[in-house]
Amino acid sequence: MKGLHLLAYLIFAQIIILVFPSVAIVILNFNGKKHLENFLPSVLASTYTNKKIVLADNASTDDSIAFVESAFPTIDIIINDQNEGFAGGYNWALSNVVADYYVLLNSDVSVTPGWIEPIIQLMESDPKIGACQPKLLSYFNPHLFEYAGAAGGWIDSLGYPFSRGRIFDVCEPDASQYNTTQRIFWASGAAMFVRSNVYHEMGGLDASFFAHQEEIELCWRMQLKGYSIMACPASVVYHVGAGTLPRGGRKVFLNFRNNLIMLWMHLPWSEKLWKMPVRFALDAISAWKGLFTGDAYFFTAIMKAHFALILWIFKPNKSKKLSPKPLAQLDGVYKGSLVWQYFIRHKTSFQKIVGK
Repeated sequence: MKGLHLLAYLIFAQIIILVFPSVAIVILNFNGKKHLENFLPSVLASTYTNKKIVLADNASTDDSIAFVESAFPTIDIIINDQNEGFAGGYNWALSNVVADYYVLLNSDVSVTPGWIEPIIQLMESDPKIGACQPKLLSYFNPHLFEYAGAAGGWIDSLGYPFSRGRIFDVCEPDASQYNTTQRIFWASGAAMFVRSNVYHEMGGLDASFFAHQEEIELCWRMQLKGYSIMACPASVVYHVGAGTLPRGGRKVFLNFRNNLIMLWMHLPWSEKLWKMPVRFALDAISAWKGLFTGDAYFFTAIMKAHFALILWIFKPNKSKKLSPKPLAQLDGVYKGSLVWQYFIRHKTSFQKIVGK
């Protein structure tokens, strides 16, 4: 009888592997014991059958690894000997993980039990879907969309990222207005599903970004390669936000620097020649406004970001990028100016600006 039970179990396990693609939920950790303690139970409660959870530690100095080993022994743990940031950390981690799909999940995300199934079903329906994100709501204010992706990432004609449900710092209430599955420009790195073969085909995230907007740059490359990026609001997660890198000059610097580098990488020259000067001017206005309102760190960070772009342009041995396309030809692009709509016309919702 024991032999029959074992055989039945092996057959059932094989059926699961054949029917359900393998999903690796990879959580990048740096001194995040508090978040792991709070949010790992929800991840472990995920109902998807063929999954594994991997904690990829980015050279933490707290006792988070010892805690996970003791409290959650079923979780796989891999340990990096240095902190390579979000981009480099995930490139290292995913080179050590085998699965059909990766989920890049922030340690400060609380998931719902059935959050995986709708996205895998959607991605399995079309092999050209490279990445997908769930609907992100605020953990502390669940009626609001969360900053880092909301119901799907977009970008405007000048390269300013925004989301269905979040314009600059304004997060809209969730009234089911963005519950349609649709193509977007970028999927949030807070909870990003990606085909493993596509991730590796694209060379992963750009490690030089360290943190901030690296997922946007990867999604841009995916679109240039012919893949689509999707938002699947049938899947819902709750994100604390700003849980890894403290607010301040470093965060502002990385956001502005990485955004400008991304534009220089992928805009065709016909757009680059005029859009980059416009962006420099708009950034400068923002920097001087910050200085006059007492945020000297904001001014300094933006100036440093501009100099960093100039140094990057003339730096040799940069990685080879894909042939650019006009930005307006890609999905999830607002052909107007977000700055104009928000600051001049005072429109603060995605629907009022984009009309969708």
